[in-house]
Amino acid sequence: MKNQLLLIATIFIVLTCSAQNNITKKEQYIRTSGKLPALAYGLGEDRLGGAKMGYIDTNVLLKIIDSTKDLYHVQLSKNRSAYIDKAFAKFESDSFKTKKFYLTGSFVAKGDSAFDYLNINMEEKLPYKASMEINPAKIIVDIFGVQSNTNWITQLSSLKEIKNVYYNQVEDDVLRVTIELKHAQHWGYVIGYKGKSLVVKVNRQPKLLDIKKLTIAIDAGHGGTNTGAGGVRTNASEKAFTLIFAKALEKSLKKLGVKNIIMTRTFDTSFDMKDRILFLQEKNPNLVISLHLNSTSNAATKGTSTFYKHIGFRSISTAILKRMLELKLDEYGNVGHFNFGLNAPTSFPNCLVEIAFLSNEEDEKKIISPLFHKQVATKIQLGIMDWLKGMK
Repeated sequence: MKNQLLLIATIFIVLTCSAQNNITKKEQYIRTSGKLPALAYGLGEDRLGGAKMGYIDTNVLLKIIDSTKDLYHVQLSKNRSAYIDKAFAKFESDSFKTKKFYLTGSFVAKGDSAFDYLNINMEEKLPYKASMEINPAKIIVDIFGVQSNTNWITQLSSLKEIKNVYYNQVEDDVLRVTIELKHAQHWGYVIGYKGKSLVVKVNRQPKLLDIKKLTIAIDAGHGGTNTGAGGVRTNASEKAFTLIFAKALEKSLKKLGVKNIIMTRTFDTSFDMKDRILFLQEKNPNLVISLHLNSTSNAATKGTSTFYKHIGFRSISTAILKRMLELKLDEYGNVGHFNFGLNAPTSFPNCLVEIAFLSNEEDEKKIISPLFHKQVATKIQLGIMDWLKGMK
């Protein structure tokens, strides 16, 4: 009898454990939220954060597949995944139900008095990734977790920058949309949802490629509690001298006849990087120049450099660097795919200028010189003019 009871108990335990092991864990979904949420490729980090896939709109649906202390690992499509900071995610309700698959609807490309637009009708706010190509200029948009049901791509004569639109189903659940542009230079674009339509708003090339007709934004790096680098022989702080260089550039541009100048700061104040981005996106300048001073633990390192993230904006950074080298500064280089905040937006052409090294005595002497402030302003101005001339 004891043996029979023991056998029954063993069978019960085995069946219970088996049933527990076969319980399917409920899938968890989140929506993007907060100020400029971004998807990252992986778990890598540097002092500016990990490599970003790009900013993404709020309220975009993502499926959680794993997590770390600070990040969710999310499924974009069958074969693609990404990471998002937990601070930029909110959970969907328990009653939320996803579809087995999502479809696209029709495409419409049209223009208004200021911009060109591509509207992609969708069934859900799904994740996406955008990139630039050059020679010829194109915008590539990958939409994840969707299958094409698009048989209509309407392109209206009101378009002035979008040349052509087409798509390919590159994976079972990844749709790649290609937007060909009429001009060689990228002037920026913004992607986001309007309702459940994914909208790509494309900036047009200015009618006149004249520096006097552009709206130019100047960003004096750091400020307030963010002091930046410090001098080795003086009390020079990066936040103070970036503002001096920014005002010198503003003065030089005004003297030339540029009427539309936007300054991210005109005095010593704290200004969060994401707030700077949102501020500039609202102002919609034609060009953004961000001014910084470099620093390193190697006191022998010196020179000037320019930085960009998106290949479509590299041309402005190379034009400015070429002019800066006329100041007999060492070349520290032109750096691409840089993970700096103001290089990240696709909204407008942008360039980060690391003028010189505060950590090097020779460069520091130049940085504190009023004559050098004027010279740098002139060279950046000439670099912008060279960039525009190259498009004509």
